[in-house]
Amino acid sequence: MRFFNTAGPVRCQKHYCLPPLGRFDLDKIISLIDQEKYFVLHAPRQTGKTSCLLALMEYLNAGSKYNCLYCNVESAQAAREDVNSAIQAILSELGSQSEYFLKDAFVDSVWPDILKRSGGYGALNEVLTQWAKKNTKPLVILIDEIDSLIGDTLISVLRQLRSGYTKRSAMFPQSIILCGVRDVRDYRIHSSKEKTIITGGSAFNIKAESLRLGDFEKDEIAELFGQHTAETGQVFSDDAVALVWELTEGQPWLVNALGYEVCFSMKSGRDRTKVITDEMVRLAKESLVLRRDTHIDQLTDKLREERVRKIIQPILAGKDQPEQFIEDDVQYIEDLGLIKTKGQLRIANGIYREIIPRSLIYTTQLTISHEPAWYIVPDNGCLDMDKLLTAFQAFFRKHSEHWIERFDYKEAGPQLLLQGFLQRIVNGGGRVEREYGLGRMRTDLFVTWQCKGSVQKIVLELKILYGSLEQTIENGLEQSWKYMDKCGADEGHLIIFDRHEKKPWAEKIFKKEELFKGIKIQIWGM
Repeated sequence: MRFFNTAGPVRCQKHYCLPPLGRFDLDKIISLIDQEKYFVLHAPRQTGKTSCLLALMEYLNAGSKYNCLYCNVESAQAAREDVNSAIQAILSELGSQSEYFLKDAFVDSVWPDILKRSGGYGALNEVLTQWAKKNTKPLVILIDEIDSLIGDTLISVLRQLRSGYTKRSAMFPQSIILCGVRDVRDYRIHSSKEKTIITGGSAFNIKAESLRLGDFEKDEIAELFGQHTAETGQVFSDDAVALVWELTEGQPWLVNALGYEVCFSMKSGRDRTKVITDEMVRLAKESLVLRRDTHIDQLTDKLREERVRKIIQPILAGKDQPEQFIEDDVQYIEDLGLIKTKGQLRIANGIYREIIPRSLIYTTQLTISHEPAWYIVPDNGCLDMDKLLTAFQAFFRKHSEHWIERFDYKEAGPQLLLQGFLQRIVNGGGRVEREYGLGRMRTDLFVTWQCKGSVQKIVLELKILYGSLEQTIENGLEQSWKYMDKCGADEGHLIIFDRHEKKPWAEKIFKKEELFKGIKIQIWGM
């Protein structure tokens, strides 16, 4: 039986997959190769780049026009700026791959002597030159993980490829595709040798195009899941497919991870007579978030970078006025797959929107001493939100300055601290869904909790006090009511954080209840 793949390249005979050559504009790529162009293919990690390159190599080698080779240069990353060692690793991989895929031992037979003679700063160019001269067909080289290389190693590789460009195709590869997370133009490479920053655009100014591998479309998710249905008879409900789209917006690893979790990991999903429902998808999503697979760990690790923090923090805080962001930073974070820039600048998908704040508050929720049992009503098993928020109000008054000072994301500190407190209580018996974004001036939290025989639905609207308290409350009540109506919630709380340092806590802390359009909403000052 095939399965949903979440590790390594997709193999369509083993995995459910969309045809890799259909993931990009194949006609355009062939045209660029025919025109002897050098170009870039980039996309966030685990979106299918390697699978597409391997399929392209197989496609070209099946024809009579080119000899095509895929080569992953990530092994050279360990050499860092030791150029000789890094080029040795690349040439060794190039020789091994050409022998395996093309049954051609030439590279392996010549590279050791060429490296001794030409050194790391010229050996790659010379090996490719001699190999191209020896080949009866033009060479096409697909270089994967190019941006895993560091400093002078990366500069040397780019410059050696650039210097051979004028010799193509009789004495150098006709076409070279560089593949990585980012466009080569965005590289800012520190050269220890030259004591300066070299841009990728200057080191590789022969690039003709930059192509981006996109995410799945909604109908492609249905097509992928349909393969599972065709092979097993197990059906995904329309609501389940719609929720997968909502949670992932087509990010390939997330789509496959949810598919694998719900169909192969969950016991109930392994029963092929059972329809996969949206509730099963929600449970699968929660498992992914809690398990922190490598994909998610790599993603959250990037949050520590200063240039990432500058973009993500205002989004988390829901700031009103757009920041004056540096264009390169925005492009970098979009290339990582963390954000989308079409329309409003926002977090890329629903799962990332949940993972990002949860990763930032993970240690916080572990060290908060409050226990969930303290806030559960014995008679019906529901959450006592009045008791919980009263406790948080006291906690926030006493500890907020100390806790928020620990956060790298201090601007979003109050919202993150409440989410950490809430997550600590809700874990195991419910879930917290989040909505936030640049210009929203609020963070929306939707809590669902399993009571005895019913589901409790609670909305929390989080706002920072910028102007007058009266206007903030007026706007907040309208926003809370709308979100309650959208979620079908039966309980609403408007929480207003006052960050004015000189104002005494006695003025910041309050609680009152308002009736808005016939709905009771509790207002909490912090």
